[in-house]
Amino acid sequence: MTITALIAEDEALLAEALRAELGVLWPELDVVGIAPHGAAAVEMALQQRPQVCLLDIRMPGMTGLEAAAAITEDWPLDAGSPPLFVFVTAYDQYAVQAFERAAVDYVLKPVQTERLRATVQRLQAALATRAPAADALAASVETLRALLSATPVAEVSQRLRVVQVAHGSAVLMLPVEEIDFFEAADKYVRLTHQGREHLIRMSLRELLPRLDPDRFWQIHRGCIVRVDAVERAERDESGHVTLHLRGRPERLAVSRMYAGLFKGL
Repeated sequence: MTITALIAEDEALLAEALRAELGVLWPELDVVGIAPHGAAAVEMALQQRPQVCLLDIRMPGMTGLEAAAAITEDWPLDAGSPPLFVFVTAYDQYAVQAFERAAVDYVLKPVQTERLRATVQRLQAALATRAPAADALAASVETLRALLSATPVAEVSQRLRVVQVAHGSAVLMLPVEEIDFFEAADKYVRLTHQGREHLIRMSLRELLPRLDPDRFWQIHRGCIVRVDAVERAERDESGHVTLHLRGRPERLAVSRMYAGLFKGL
C-alpha cells in the first residue's frame, strides 16, 4: 500500500538525499513534496494531506516544531488522522531526551541509514495501529504540546518588564503587567494597553521567551494573553474555546493545541 509523505528541509541537497534514502528503505513511500521552509510545509501538508511529515527543526521563519503545531491546529476534522511527525535535528543530547519523553520520533543529522531504517519501521508499525481520527488528533496535540514545552529555548538574560513603543516623537514605556495580549500582525506584534493599541517590531517567537510563563500564556500560534486579563473561557458544542477579557470587547480564539490549558479544577 502506498504511503504519502512530505519532507521539509531548507537545504535542497539534504532534502533530495533524504528522499533517495527513504526510497531505498521504503519503496512504497511516495514523497508528494519537498518544502523549503516551515510556512511552505504547513501549506503543502494541508493541501496534500500526507500520512507522514519529516520536518527539519531549524528552518527559516518557522521551525519544524512550529510547523507541526500549525499543521495539527489547522488539520480538518474530516480529513482523517493527522500526519505522523518525524523531526530531523542537530540538537544536543538534552534535546534528544526531550523528544524521547514526548514519544515523537527524531533523526539526528547527519542522517545515518540504520537510524533511518529504525524510524521507517517505527512509522510502519504506527500506521498499522493508528487510532481513530479524533483520538489520533487529540494524541498529536498533547504530544506536540509536551514537546514544545520540553524543548530548550535560547537563554534569556532577564524577563521583559517594560515594552518600549514609539509614539510620534516620544517613546512610551508600557509595563508588561498592564498589557492584555500580544497578537501577530504581519511583521509586527499588536498589543493592547489600557484600551489603546500599539505596534512593535518584534516577532512573537522573540517575545515569548522573555515573558513570564506563569503570567502570559500562548493560546494560538499568533496570540499570547496575560492570564490575569482573562475573565472567562467559554467552550462551545464543537469544543472550540473562546476567551472573554476583563473590560475589553475582543474575543480571543484558543487553538486546539492550547485548549487544554482552560479547564475547571
